[in-house]
Amino acid sequence: MSAWRFCVGTGRMELALRRDYQDSLALVQREIGFRHIRGHGIFADGMGIYRPYRFLKNEHQRHSYTYLDQVVDAYLELGIRPFLEMGFMPSQLASGDQTVFWWRGNVTPPTSYQAWAVLVRGTIAHLVDRYGLDEVRSWPIEVWNEPNLPQFWQNADADAYHRLYRVTADAVKDVDAALQVGGPAISPGSDEWLETFADFVIRHDVPIDFVSRHAYSSGPAQHIPFGTHQTLEPATRLLEQFALPRQQLAGTPLDGLPVHITEFNSSYRPDNPIHDTAFHAAYLAPVVAFGGEFADSYSYWTFSDMFEEEGVSTELFHGGFGLLTHRQIKKPTFHLYAFLARMAPHLLSRGDDHLATNDPAGRITVLAWAPVDHVDLRQSPERHSLRLSLPFSGSQAFLLRSSADEERGNAWAAWREMGRPASPIPAQVETLRECAEPVRTHSRLPVSGGQVEIDIALARHEVTLLEITPVADTTPPWWDDARLLGATS
Repeated sequence: MSAWRFCVGTGRMELALRRDYQDSLALVQREIGFRHIRGHGIFADGMGIYRPYRFLKNEHQRHSYTYLDQVVDAYLELGIRPFLEMGFMPSQLASGDQTVFWWRGNVTPPTSYQAWAVLVRGTIAHLVDRYGLDEVRSWPIEVWNEPNLPQFWQNADADAYHRLYRVTADAVKDVDAALQVGGPAISPGSDEWLETFADFVIRHDVPIDFVSRHAYSSGPAQHIPFGTHQTLEPATRLLEQFALPRQQLAGTPLDGLPVHITEFNSSYRPDNPIHDTAFHAAYLAPVVAFGGEFADSYSYWTFSDMFEEEGVSTELFHGGFGLLTHRQIKKPTFHLYAFLARMAPHLLSRGDDHLATNDPAGRITVLAWAPVDHVDLRQSPERHSLRLSLPFSGSQAFLLRSSADEERGNAWAAWREMGRPASPIPAQVETLRECAEPVRTHSRLPVSGGQVEIDIALARHEVTLLEITPVADTTPPWWDDARLLGATS
């Protein structure tokens, strides 16, 4: 399984109960096909799992898996498995009232680590009972989210997180020793946290099956009403963050553990308009194409704009993280992933502007992009040329080209030209869906000396997929295209 395909992010888990969410995920799975999905809030109040009660003057806890079962059932029916994140704290188990996000996820330690262990153990045991041990063994289980940030873990207290991790990991392993558990899911900016965490689990022989972190490349937020603008570092900064865990763990007992980047994107804000643009697809193209050299997986944050950490969006295009807007309108970055999903499996060549592959049937695929030489999109070149000569087994070649750029396959551009309707009427939604589709062209390519020659121009911020197949010409000998409309020779 390709590293880019291993996982995709989502808003909090309870959103999966909604129709628009499930329709969007179904589309993503049809055209891309991710293996796992990760979101926050399995233990947040909205999922309703933790149900403490008193009986005969004693405290007890009962667990309600009503929503959890519906969410996981929906995932599995759509061919995607959970990447479980153990968080946030149920308010009735929390030691404080500090919360994060519009939906108020509690980020304080538990009042009772014993009660937390019972909650974790019971939930994982239920999932094993319902879906089978072999199935749940394939679901990575991550402890918390970005505990190095005080807004996600009270005071960013490393010692408290280490205790939470140990109790959680032990509870998971109590269910079955082969279940996968890991962390610490840190945000960029406190990279030393991973080294401290690694030292803790090594010294105390705490279970760990993978390490995880996040990667973003944006600068401080410049807020405007219902939106954010940020500077961007070069996309190579994301690849450097992907590579860092292996570098930090080299030579330690954790050297060689799988590394999962459980969130990545350009901006860490769910209201930055850069996410909706063609620039974004071209910017991320080399990251998505080549990230597997640095990490075992890297999870795009997120598949859909149904998210709500900053509240319900006020416009259809609002800079959400998603590959899709609400109502299943594809963004240019969706096409980047969909193009990758259609590529052949064997590497032929790669460069700063392309990735070329083939398969045993002789089909060649080329993912190409107009390089973003500067993070200021206003300085991107208007055109970019790509010339390749690739080995080809046929005597004639057919090219199907699918493209998205500033004008084509770009619903955001069409939405701006419509006047930015905040809540488009149904007819406008259908128009935007049509404008979101990539443009497809076709032609014959020259083949000479067992090589197919590719010479194309890419528009500003274009991402394109070339699919090249051998031609078996069965045109009858009497056919004459010149006579199609009754012309005479």
